[in-house]
Amino acid sequence: MNKKTPFVDGEFYHIYNRGVDKRQIFLNRADFDRFLQSIIIFNTKEPVGSILEYSFHRKIGRPMSKSRLVDIICYCLNPNHFHLLLKQRENGGLGEFIRRVGSGYTKYFNHKNKRSGVLFQGGSKSVHIDSNEYLLHASAYINLNNKAHRLQSHLFQSSWEEYLNPSMQSLCAKGIILKQFKNSHEYKNFAEASLYDILERKERTTELQKILLE
Repeated sequence: MNKKTPFVDGEFYHIYNRGVDKRQIFLNRADFDRFLQSIIIFNTKEPVGSILEYSFHRKIGRPMSKSRLVDIICYCLNPNHFHLLLKQRENGGLGEFIRRVGSGYTKYFNHKNKRSGVLFQGGSKSVHIDSNEYLLHASAYINLNNKAHRLQSHLFQSSWEEYLNPSMQSLCAKGIILKQFKNSHEYKNFAEASLYDILERKERTTELQKILLE
């Protein structure tokens, strides 16, 4: 994790990382499913060990703790990187959660693809979300991150559909965002407009850089 960011209970953070050497970290739908399974299972105060151990405990009927380390607000998994918007619930919980997920997914990916070594480019980066306005725009950016990067591939997974369908089973604490809008359609309009503004600013910055370098 980025050591410069102090994680505070009740605060929101944008967490992101990509594959080492920009390599793909999600090769198919099974990889997305495994990562999402990880962020559910490892989100507990109790030691989990591994997903296999978790499955064994469930099989023999041992109850698992319902005390979460973080609230997952939204996510986007792209072929070579991921974004998470998280709220820390327990002291030290966010760092422990990301450590577990990163380590567990790396072991899974390396075993599946007969490779060794690091998978992610160093520790995950973090940005403190210090205002409600920032929180809303960050949720839009993450939910629509595949479009923000103009990815042509259909190989991505995000919480966007969870936000558009209130009745859909969700792993996200999306009420934090949606309660600020009349309905999911109003949020959809806000998020798409927010993304448009982000892309417009990005284009203007690129053009300015070109002019300055001429």
